[in-house]
Amino acid sequence: MSKILIVDDEQSIRRALREILEFEEFEVDEADNGKVALEKAKSEVYDIIFCDIKMPEIDGIEVLDELQRLK
Repeated sequence: MSKILIVDDEQSIRRALREILEFEEFEVDEADNGKVALEKAKSEVYDIIFCDIKMPEIDGIEVLDELQRLK
């Protein structure tokens, strides 16, 4: 089973994606901002990360750049 992280500052988007993915039997985790996403990525292994681009504080591009540095 694939483990997926959804990163988005809008709860409704996270909820909709979670419902769809869990229906398809994926294991889903959420982060409501880039900082939380990076903390989770340091302690968990995700097969897929869906990341919003426009978020306050740390935007999606910065999150993806940092994730690449962690690997």
